Amino acid sequence: MYEPIRTKSVHTTMAEQDDFPHRSRAEELDIRLAGHLTALLTTLDELRALTPDGSLDDAADRLAEQVARLRGGDFPLRARPSGGAPERIPSLRRRAHTLAGNALVVANSRSDKAAAELAAELLKTHSEERRPVSA
Repeated sequence: MYEPIRTKSVHTTMAEQDDFPHRSRAEELDIRLAGHLTALLTTLDELRALTPDGSLDDAADRLAEQVARLRGGDFPLRARPSGGAPERIPSLRRRAHTLAGNALVVANSRSDKAAAELAAELLKTHSEERRPVSA
């Protein structure tokens, strides 16, 4: 008939392992928010190279500060893009709008007021710029 297994199973779950590093929900949200803000910062840097604007410079600096706060003081590395094709501007604005929306969702779930306000501001800015101008 059936003989019971007498040895320990080779199949274990991650919950059974003590050496597995665990992060809290807050730490995971910090990592995720920092990632969204860093991607948004990169997109704004590309936009700044194509359309120099003081408000983009200010927003990029504020994003870098938020990322540094979330990373424990480590400022993100920033590329200095030079020029590019002006026809990329609409797609960069759409990307900035999407990334700002993603960051806003994570910031709200994390209850991070400073990051949420910045993301909402950038979301509004890039949604207004996406609307077609009516004659």
